[in-house]
Amino acid sequence: MESRALTRYIGSSPRKMRLVVDLIRNRKVDEALAILKFTNKNAAKVVEKTLLSAYSNLVRKIDTGRINKEDVIVKRAYVNGGPSLKRMLPAPQGRAFRIQKRSSHLTLVVEHIESKS
Repeated sequence: MESRALTRYIGSSPRKMRLVVDLIRNRKVDEALAILKFTNKNAAKVVEKTLLSAYSNLVRKIDTGRINKEDVIVKRAYVNGGPSLKRMLPAPQGRAFRIQKRSSHLTLVVEHIESKS
């Protein structure tokens, strides 16, 4: 059984978010949370919050309501680009440079792995 969580309109660029998301793909949830806790990126906090939300969604979806974090893996994790805010930066001699403030959408899918014991 699987569950997902979305976080949209994150104020970080997709390129920076993908660096963090690539660290946790196909890992167990407890291992992924440990990695995110010690990752020195601002995007790690958002990814950690979304991962806990996906895990919580899975626990609520299953009837018993009890799953160990060791039995759940991050099946899919990807970042898509969101809308960009266009801004102007004053430049010398009356010119203006265009700045794009990018945003991103994060999707995490977690899956419960039944133990063979």
